[in-house]
Amino acid sequence: MKVFEKQVGYGNPILTKSFEFAVDITKYYLDSVKKDFLLKDLLRQLLRSGTSIGANVSESQEAVSKKDFINKLSIALKEAKETEYWLKILNKTGVVSESDFIKLSDECSQIIRLLISILKKLKESNEL
Repeated sequence: MKVFEKQVGYGNPILTKSFEFAVDITKYYLDSVKKDFLLKDLLRQLLRSGTSIGANVSESQEAVSKKDFINKLSIALKEAKETEYWLKILNKTGVVSESDFIKLSDECSQIIRLLISILKKLKESNEL
């Protein structure tokens, strides 16, 4: 395993997916800003929320308690939902093409499902 793969947590699905999604969002942002500088602020919102998912998941790996871990993953889930919102807005206004929307929203939905599943299991184990 490469050092890079260890750093981003390959083998851990949520770390891997959220990191790869952040890379995809960043690439999309860079390509789009080159095309239309006027959309920079809207696209920046997408960039911020889309990359924040992986940052919070990564930060959760150093949580000092289970409560802290749950909190970081909950923030990541909120950021994923915000990203989903921005993708819909940008798609409906013609900024994000249908093919890019399908690809990015599918990735985002997978991350949301993973986070919901992880959080549900963590909260259930807390109730025992």
